[in-house]
Amino acid sequence: QVPHAPSQPLAGSEGRRFTNKHSKKALKASLTLGILLGMFFVAWLPFFVTNVAQAVCGCVPAGFFDVLTWLGYCNSTMNPIIYPLFMRDFKRAMGKFLPCCRRSAEPRPSALSLSMRNSNSGPRAATSLKNVL
Repeated sequence: QVPHAPSQPLAGSEGRRFTNKHSKKALKASLTLGILLGMFFVAWLPFFVTNVAQAVCGCVPAGFFDVLTWLGYCNSTMNPIIYPLFMRDFKRAMGKFLPCCRRSAEPRPSALSLSMRNSNSGPRAATSLKNVL
């Protein structure tokens, strides 16, 4: 007879919380992707259909073609607005580099701290460098 150790599943609330957290992330990622792709198709599909129609029959007015081209350009303009609205990581990364998006509580990293962070020297090197300056 082989001893059987019952496998212990995650505690009920922990397992649900873990699942809900990942389900919410997956739902949010799907929503963001759906919005981005939807906007892409709404903006660029008329341009491409009109482009093919122009090649086949030559019946598309130049002004209408220009309007559809600019509609596609507007889509490209909207992407930097959509990403921060739906992606927290993107918003944080942009906040570190753009002064207009930085929170007042976050100090701006100095060039010295950035270079020390990117080098492989430890905190002692930074302290000794401060003493030299």
